[in-house]
Parts: sequence; structure tokens; C-alpha cells
Amino acid sequence: MNGKRIIIVTGGTLGDWALEVIQENDILVGSDRGALYLIQHGYKPHISLGDFDSVTAEELNLIRSSSLSFIECDPVYKDLTDTEMAFNWALAEQPEQIILLGALGTRFDHSLANVHLLRKGTELGISCSIIDANNQILVMNQSTRIERGRYTHISLLPLSLEVTGITLHGFAYPLHQAKLEIGQSLGISNILQEPEGLIEIRTGLLLVIQSKD
Repeated sequence: MNGKRIIIVTGGTLGDWALEVIQENDILVGSDRGALYLIQHGYKPHISLGDFDSVTAEELNLIRSSSLSFIECDPVYKDLTDTEMAFNWALAEQPEQIILLGALGTRFDHSLANVHLLRKGTELGISCSIIDANNQILVMNQSTRIERGRYTHISLLPLSLEVTGITLHGFAYPLHQAKLEIGQSLGISNILQEPEGLIEIRTGLLLVIQSKD
């Protein structure tokens, strides 16, 4: 990997918290209305793409003129969501890290589909996460170290039918060689007692959700 970090800003719930995530050397991708958010806050997207069915004609012209690159597609004939289009573009760049902002919102179907996107990056060895005002979400398929940061709770949910060999280090509620199956709530609301914890797994895909109230 080349060390670069790609931030995808899409059209879900956004706020000032999103601006705190963006760093100077990030490659910024605007997906549909997320592109407008970046431009309105003084950023020039490296690329803006989508069907742009959630912006006005005037806003679309602003996005087109303010982006380094611009791709518009027909909303009727496209098979992918705007966020998946942006995510696939980011994967092709082979970055070290991809962060999705605005990927969660009132449309649960879109939110869940965006969480599922993380699997694609994980299986390619790219660190991928979704961040919003109260959560950071990632998918892991190998042992991973987790920093506590500003989050008070960590929940573990299987994204595959089962995840085996789960062992936790530095957590209030330890697990040793445990198995989680879809439908179990055993991994909900754990607490990281140390500044950094270790999650070990043997097989499967594990969804790790760090959250604060």
C-alpha cells in the first residue's frame, strides 16, 4: 500500500464532527450530496461522482465547477448506489485507508449496505471504516488492535455466519476462544479498560462498533 488515505463523503447525516476527521493530505471523494457538503465547507473534491438526484441544478453546477474531476451517471440505469461507486473508485486507488463519512442516516437500507461495503476493502487488506458523530465501525478478518479514543463502548457482531476463536485482551468482559453466530448479542457493549486493546479471531468476519452515547 502507498500510505494514502481516502475520505469518502456521502449524502447521509453529516455535521461539524465530519470536518474534524479530514486531514491535510487526504484524498477527498464527494458522493452525490456529500460533494456539496465538502465544497460548502471550503474543500475541493479530488473527484465527485453519482447521479446527483439530491441536489438542485444550481448546486450541481457548483459541484461540477468546484471538483478536480466529475462523473455523473443516469439514476435510472445505474446498478450501484452512489456510495458504492465512490467506494469502488477508492479501492482501485489501492490506498492504505478508506474512511466513509455521511454513510449512516435515516435510510437504514443504505446504512446497512454501506456497512457491508467495508467487507470488500477488508478482504483486499485495506483498512476501511465508517465514522459518524457517535460511532466508528470497521470489519476485521484478522487480529486487530483497537484504540479507546473518545469511545466508551465496543460491540462485536459477526458479519459472516459465525466468527471463531475470539479472544479479547484489555477488555472489561473477556472472551477466550469464543464463537459468535449471527443473532447472538454476547458481544454487545463491552468496555475497553486500557488505552489499547487486542481482538484476536481465527475465522470469519467480525464487525467492530465503537460508540459513545
